[in-house]
Amino acid sequence: MKNRITFFVYLVFFITFSFAQNKKQKFNEDKLLEHLEILSSDKFEGRRTGEKGNDSARAYIIEQFKELNVTGFNGEYEQPFSFENRNKTYNATNILAEIKGTESPDKYIVISAHYDHLGVSGGKIYNGADDDASGVAALLAFAEYFKTSPPKHSVILAAFDAEELGLRGAKHFVDTIDTNKILVNLNMDMISRSAKDELYVVGARYTEWLTSILDRFKNTTTTKLLQGHDGTDNKDDWTMASDHEPFYSAKIPFLYFGNEDHAAYHKPTDDFKDITPEFYKNAVEIILSVFVAIDTSGL
Repeated sequence: MKNRITFFVYLVFFITFSFAQNKKQKFNEDKLLEHLEILSSDKFEGRRTGEKGNDSARAYIIEQFKELNVTGFNGEYEQPFSFENRNKTYNATNILAEIKGTESPDKYIVISAHYDHLGVSGGKIYNGADDDASGVAALLAFAEYFKTSPPKHSVILAAFDAEELGLRGAKHFVDTIDTNKILVNLNMDMISRSAKDELYVVGARYTEWLTSILDRFKNTTTTKLLQGHDGTDNKDDWTMASDHEPFYSAKIPFLYFGNEDHAAYHKPTDDFKDITPEFYKNAVEIILSVFVAIDTSGL
């Protein structure tokens, strides 16, 4: 009996250890939180487009891509552009990294988030931890995952600028790329803070094959993945709410991942200390798993 108990204890330990190791292989959760804390720190002064905090955040993001041996899209990390807003000219810059696909290198999955936020107003820094340093830190987790698990389709990791000024970075990107090469856009905006432990996914209703993938998707986390906020319920319709909108308008399939607005939305209280870490880690795990389901679906 004693030997059986000992064997059982070792078996449970082995299974638990193996599960933990497999989870860690996808991305470093501590590093994910570290990137989020850094990107939403006062150092970057709210990352407002055209200001020095935004420039510093861009330099940090590019440096992380370089450390992960992820190259720039077509050899360039930066995609500069200019636009007018309220009689002011802004010079902005998208950050684009590229991972070549092993089987379909000419078809792209664009994974996006925006790195700009609202800057400083009234002497207070709008750090935008959830909106959207959370999405950018997740992009770096994807880059880490691809080091050991290269995708079948090519991937563009896009940290867009000027989302807060009218989705300008995403619009510029879509206007300057061959949209026929883009299979789908996965956009992340506000994925680190949910009291309800609920992550919403929007966009599948417009594309039958995405609906099929989500209907078959097995969520292995404790966080709820819900389809909604897409015009089919009585909730706010998020179809046009973030950087996925230019893709949708160009008839490119998309999925948008986000949590519902909270008290700190567009407030100087959107700080790292108030995120919900387990939800955030689960959210990134879910989005990464959805990506894998799409990438390996045979499309």
